[in-house]
Parts: sequence; C-alpha cells; structure tokens
Amino acid sequence: LYFSAQDGILLFYHIKDLQYEIKVCADISQPISRLIFSPDYASLLLVTEQGPVYSYKPAHTGEAVKLLDTCSSCFLAADFLTPGNKYCVSVTISGEVQVWFLEDGTCLSKLNLDIEVHI
Repeated sequence: LYFSAQDGILLFYHIKDLQYEIKVCADISQPISRLIFSPDYASLLLVTEQGPVYSYKPAHTGEAVKLLDTCSSCFLAADFLTPGNKYCVSVTISGEVQVWFLEDGTCLSKLNLDIEVHI
C-alpha cells in the first residue's frame, strides 16, 4: 500500500498477516495531491498541489524524479495514456491539456481549452 500525507513523503506499507512495516520511499517536500499507477504497475506518478509531477519506480529504490513542471498554471490532474506507460496526459487549472513523453519529460502536444478547469 502506497500512501502520502501533506508533508510530501511517499510511504509504503508492507502488510503481511497482522504485521506491517512502513518504509519511506521518497520525499519531494511538496504536498502530493494524487498517486497514479501505470497500467503495468512499473511506475507511479506523484501529482503535487504546487505544479510539478514526479515519477517513482517501485522496483528501483531511490528518489522520485521530477518529470513535468508548469510555469503558467498548476497541474490539476495527470494520468498515463494506455496501452503502455510511455506517455501521460495532464490538465492545468487554466485549461491547458498536454501530452508528455515520460522518459525525458518532453511535451509532445498541447491544447488550450480556454476555460478554467475544476475537479
């Protein structure tokens, strides 16, 4: 079970029978608003309240890597484009929809909806 609180720390709860162990996986020092697993569970997107989106690979121990950042508006949501886990789509509060290549964070396409977006 992966969990994050307002402090920006990604935690992993390993639960077996009536026992559990807590492991700190990453500390991005920003409140995390959403955790989204890729379809194959190889990657985890961490969407922050302040804008950036990070990637964490559970099979590889280490820090979360900043993938996406925005200058004009905060990311409201992001998710993987399926099939696979090479691309993701995001939407900002200002209504900009973007498609990203996750290996290097390249923005491949943008569409401005010209409206403010709310969840």
